[in-house]
This record gives sequence, structure tokens and C-alpha cells, in this order.
Amino acid sequence: MKAVRIHEHGSEEVLVWEEVSLPEVKDDQVLVEIKAAAINHLDIWVRKGIPGISLPMIIGSDGAGVVAEVGKGVDKFNIGDEVIINPLLFCGTCSSCLDSQENQCSSMGILGETTNGTNCEFIALNQRSLNKKPTNISFESAASFPLAGQTSYQMLINRAMLKKSDIVFIWGASSGVGSFGLQIAKSYDCKVIATGGSKEKCEYASKLGADLSLNHYKDDIVSKVKDFTKGKGVNLIFEHSGFETWSTSMKILSRYGRLVTCGSTTGPKVSIDLRYIFFKQQSILGSTMGTLSALDGIMNLISDGAVTPVIDKVFPMENIADAHKYIENSNQFGKVVLVP
Repeated sequence: MKAVRIHEHGSEEVLVWEEVSLPEVKDDQVLVEIKAAAINHLDIWVRKGIPGISLPMIIGSDGAGVVAEVGKGVDKFNIGDEVIINPLLFCGTCSSCLDSQENQCSSMGILGETTNGTNCEFIALNQRSLNKKPTNISFESAASFPLAGQTSYQMLINRAMLKKSDIVFIWGASSGVGSFGLQIAKSYDCKVIATGGSKEKCEYASKLGADLSLNHYKDDIVSKVKDFTKGKGVNLIFEHSGFETWSTSMKILSRYGRLVTCGSTTGPKVSIDLRYIFFKQQSILGSTMGTLSALDGIMNLISDGAVTPVIDKVFPMENIADAHKYIENSNQFGKVVLVP
């Protein structure tokens, strides 16, 4: 089969579309023929260099396809089933997994970082890593939401305990997690303020349901938010940027407000004035990936039509370098998808 592998860390030039051995299917595994895969910022970071990654590595965390072979111990899937791949790797037997907190598993990992990923023609996975694909969505849509969708659901629902009365602030609504976060909040009838890096991205955020769309490069975020909230600030902030947005986030967070973060794209080092945290009784929540319940939750919202995966562009998998450049130039609104 063919796959996208990196043999060293670096620029897009290290991405190689090459022949590799077809994976051996163990008794508890399912061989999936990949019909579509999606790119996440994690893929960019893996390509550039995350410590501890074993090379060569097939990158990619998200994917959807058709069951091509099943091991002897597989009882949940049959050849021909259309499936969605869960990028989260977990053991299923530790105390966290038994407590339905799979993203806290003692051996937690992510496809395309911990082990070979989805940017390939075939992948062998344990059956617990698969879900039946809803019949009302395409393979491209199915591949676009597992990592970003379950991350957003975990952040808003399982961690921040989203309420209908919340005013929610979404940084970077053009990103995968941002576009899902915006739609999840609107599915709960929340008021949403969303940001984008251009006029076009702000307009698209409004089309997705944002009650107020702001340009995070040009608008005075603090004054606009204070006007919209009558000086109270927002109840919940959806953070994934880090350094460049943190100071503003803390200025617009209301009393008893919650900030939930899953990333640090612009840098991990931020400053916090503890006096504001305890005096305003605010909460800062960390969130990584999502539980099986989070994946089920976003799948249900998509199946019901309350959330629609936003696909910006589809690239042939062999043109993976062009797809990475497209994302690194911040051209997309939503997800960039690959097809073999």
C-alpha cells in the first residue's frame, strides 16, 4: 500500500508518499481501507518535531473508511462496514478507562503521534478504535470531525459544563476545533462571540451562527465584548491559541466565568494574576482529546443535523505537502481533508 511517512522532522519537504508494507491484522484488529483522512495541527507539530516520536512514522489522526478484513476475535464489525476512526488510543482496562475517562488512560496515545496514523491506504486497528459511520454523512465529513469534534465537545460539555444561559467566546472559529465549538454552543442555544483572522472568516463564522463575529487582528476585542455583554464579560471562553490571546481572554472573562483550553498554538507561556482568579471566582480548565462519550456526543449532534462538519478543501493524499502549506498559511475555514 501507499502511505505518507516522515523519516525526519522538518518542513513539508520531509513528507513522503511512498510504498510500505500492508499492516498485519491481529486477532483483535480490523483492517480498514481508508476512504478519507483529515489534517490537524497535531500533524504539523509531529512533522516539525515532537520529542519521543519513533521514526519513520505514518502521520495523521483522523480517518474514515470501509472494513476490509477482521481478526478472529472481532465481534462488532463485518467486512464492508463503513466506519469512523477514533484517534484516541486507550487500553480499555485501567481504572480511568473503566471509569469512562478514556482520555486519562495510563497508556493514552494518539494515532499519528504514538503510533502509525491514517494518512495511508489501509490501517489495522483494535475494534474499540472504530465506530459505525452515520449513513447521512460522506466519508470526507466522517473523517473531518473525530479529533476536533470530540475535543470541542469534551471542552464545552464534559469539562466546562456548558449552560444555555452562557455567553460563549470562541477564539479562531475558522479552525477545526473552533468551527465545531461554535456550532456546539449554538446547538445549546447559547449566545456566541467568535473571532476570525479576516473579513471572510468573520462572515463565515456569522453564517455558522455567531451572534457577533470579530476580527482578532483588527478589532478592539475587549471593548466590543464589553459592549455586547453590557460590561459583564463572557461566561465561557474557548481557548486553544495560548500566548497571543491569553491576556485578552482574562480581561473579558466574567465573574464566575470558566476558561477551557486545549492548546497553545501561539505559545505555552502565559501570565496569570491570581487576585482576579480568586476574587472573581473564575475557573481555568485544561482539556485533552475526549472520552468515548464525547465522541458519541458529537456524532449524535452531527447525525441530528445540529452540527455540520465544515470542510474547506479536499486534497489528494499524494499532494500532502500542498495541504500542509495551505493550513500553515491559515487559508482554511474548517477542515482540510485528504483522499487516497
